[in-house]
Amino acid sequence: MSVDDQPSPEQQTGDFYEALLPILNQPPTRRTALKAAGAALGLAAFGKAISPLWSIPENVSTDEFLQQHYKELTDEDKRKVFERLEAETKELHGASVTISDPKPIPGVRYGYAINLSKCNGNGACMEACNKENNHHRGVDQSYIRVLEMSKGSMDMEEGNTTYDHTVPQDDKYYMPVQCQQCDNPPCVTVCPVEATWKEDDGIVVVDYNWCIGCRYCEAACPYHARRFNWEEPEIPSDEVNPDQGYLSNRIRPQGTMEKCHFCLHRTREGRLPACLEACPTGARMFGDLNDPDSDINWVLKNKRVFVLKEDLGTQPSFFYFFDS
Repeated sequence: MSVDDQPSPEQQTGDFYEALLPILNQPPTRRTALKAAGAALGLAAFGKAISPLWSIPENVSTDEFLQQHYKELTDEDKRKVFERLEAETKELHGASVTISDPKPIPGVRYGYAINLSKCNGNGACMEACNKENNHHRGVDQSYIRVLEMSKGSMDMEEGNTTYDHTVPQDDKYYMPVQCQQCDNPPCVTVCPVEATWKEDDGIVVVDYNWCIGCRYCEAACPYHARRFNWEEPEIPSDEVNPDQGYLSNRIRPQGTMEKCHFCLHRTREGRLPACLEACPTGARMFGDLNDPDSDINWVLKNKRVFVLKEDLGTQPSFFYFFDS
């Protein structure tokens, strides 16, 4: 085809809208519509047709922009996506990584409990989370906040997360807060593109490549457990954790939401969450709520446990208790 035979921008835009028409009677999101149009037109034509309307960010490839939702990816699709992400990590961060996709273990439903009598606010859990989950090093990021609370009070609004004095303080106790992996998660309900959902083992996950960064989930979460990636992640190559899960600790792109996922790349392989292993006081307990002999069930049966903001009906799978 000669240059003279190339369709004009107006014709390309018309082709774009014509490709879009068959799905306009359905309830697609903007991203779903754009993906469908891209599939109908072909990537090259799609790129030209869309340019007068939207611009794909420079740091996002067309393949990534048109990638299907995680639940729609075939095994072959996943292989190609993981290879692309591994290559990008090598190029951008200088680290060789392996991205896996461990599935929920049939019949298992995870729960977490913290003994507030043992937690002394040392912050080792936050540090472990930062390293395990490949957080951006430009900020002091973690999926965990440890609130320093006045003894006798349960008012989380009065909790202090920026203390820098010696711990523990005699008149204080310490409450780590992270994603509560709710059975009725409001963050999932409000997501306009279904980029987040609850899996069979109770873990609420995020498809980072499908997330549009609207932050509705962050606003909906009553536990302040969601994090937004404001910047391109910066991690020294020798600090990148190479053992990565697609729905867990792979390096997340700028402009997307993220959260605690119970270290599913570890726990679905029979290991414990990194925060639990790092805790020097033994305050943390994790296990299968469906196993009557698990440590977590022993806690539920023998301790007076409570959940945060029970009145909201979120039904957390995260429990707290005191020894006395």
